Amino acid sequence: MSTYAIGDIQGCYAALAHLLERIAFDPARDRLWLVGDLVNRGPESLRVLRLLRALGDAATIVLGNHDLYLLMVAAGHSRRDSDDTLAQVLEAPDCDDLLHWLARWPLLHVEGAHVLVHAGLLPGWTVAQAQALSDEVGAALTGAHRREFLLELAGNRPDAWSDGLQGWERLRVIVNACTRMRFCTPDGRMALRAKGPPEQAPADTLPWFQVPDRLSRSHTIVCGHWSALGFHRVPGLIALDSGAVWGGKLTAVRLEDGQVFQVPG
Repeated sequence: MSTYAIGDIQGCYAALAHLLERIAFDPARDRLWLVGDLVNRGPESLRVLRLLRALGDAATIVLGNHDLYLLMVAAGHSRRDSDDTLAQVLEAPDCDDLLHWLARWPLLHVEGAHVLVHAGLLPGWTVAQAQALSDEVGAALTGAHRREFLLELAGNRPDAWSDGLQGWERLRVIVNACTRMRFCTPDGRMALRAKGPPEQAPADTLPWFQVPDRLSRSHTIVCGHWSALGFHRVPGLIALDSGAVWGGKLTAVRLEDGQVFQVPG
């Protein structure tokens, strides 16, 4: 059995199909770890969702910001991005089933020495704490107030964690850290508007994974989200967003031996 961690797909079905062929993926034997952002901006989000749903237990997924955006739009979020490509999903006859399936996935998956998350973890969070906070968001996504939660999710504030946070603000910080963060200050204040490469870090910030004494260094973080960073592997980090939707590559890493596989986006 092999486990393949795959970067941001963002509706690039052809690249995903090519990558699965490249790795000779067998759902009866192998497993996929998907870092999130399954949908949006690419041309075939609907086919991506249907394929991954059909894989059943062979696929382990964490939610990305674009996946949550799809759930927000379906719940009635009125501020649509001009370049979103979600109409095919929202108009599909199986839309409700696909969204129900998508909403049950967590922000975080922990297995052995690896943590799967879309963007990153705040430096003051242990892996155990991050897992518990992910569970809080999961309860909101599948609970009676799911629609209200999704409609309250947008925004950059608060931009830092506090154990005393409550309600929608508490959940928003958790979601923003796990699905949107690239840069933060050493004490964990997020610079959520910054999207450039590490060398363009805003003043007084650095890439979240470079923060000294980050409490999640106990594990290897497998993530995506940051196409300007690209495929980036250092001790304790495997970053997989190599910009497939922007004409880059779709990347997979076999976790058992670290072998890298890439196909054009």
